[in-house]
Amino acid sequence: MRTDRLIRVALPTGTVIAFLLIWTLYVRTADVSAFILPTPWQIIMAFVDLVSDASVWRHALVTVIEAVSGFLIAVFLGVTLGMAMARVQMLEWAFKPFIVCLQLIPKIALAPLFILWFGFGLESKIVIAAALAFFPVFSNALVAFRSVEPGDRDVFTMLQATPIQRFTMLDLPTALPVVLAGVEVAVVMSMIGAIVGEFIGGNEGLGYLAVAMLQELQVPGLFAVIVLLTLIGLTLYTLISQLRAWLTPWHSSVAGRETTA
Repeated sequence: MRTDRLIRVALPTGTVIAFLLIWTLYVRTADVSAFILPTPWQIIMAFVDLVSDASVWRHALVTVIEAVSGFLIAVFLGVTLGMAMARVQMLEWAFKPFIVCLQLIPKIALAPLFILWFGFGLESKIVIAAALAFFPVFSNALVAFRSVEPGDRDVFTMLQATPIQRFTMLDLPTALPVVLAGVEVAVVMSMIGAIVGEFIGGNEGLGYLAVAMLQELQVPGLFAVIVLLTLIGLTLYTLISQLRAWLTPWHSSVAGRETTA
């Protein structure tokens, strides 16, 4: 087990180091300008300068608030609508085609309209983040709550279980692993939505800061902002992944992951 753990750490670490070495070698040998592609060392130095600036953390907080708020809205609406449509067939017939058609519209194309409707503040970015994060949660919730075995439902009916008992002891444990898989995707999409909104019409946030860096031709600083965004997104994803492991320890994906670890 210790050997497997070392291999799991060593392989990605070695891959990252090899990638950075190849990147550095290419920039040096091809004499690429730092205005086009800076070296990893230049990006590291720019990142240190970036995180040393207190104002950057205000921008980071704005982006996190937008992404998390949109994510929570998407989770609430997605789970609620998915569960309702799984229980009531007529609701699915009435609303699922409409929801699917809305999902087929590129949200990036709608982002300027959201900014026009909701303004240049946090509200428009939250709406964009929620719009991008909604469908993974909704589709997984619909499939998950519909996947409860009819035989299990019959057993609970024979035992005269109340609706609350049926939900907490049958529906929720059965659906939760699939729902949380969609939630993991949704947290990434909400982060993307917040950044896109800041790109298009933001006056604060890390997306706005990235655009400002580009306009000032501070390419190492732009890469540093991208690294910070990646770390924030990775942190949010890891938190949701740990939440999934905590809430569904019995599921095969979690149990198998813990066994191999």
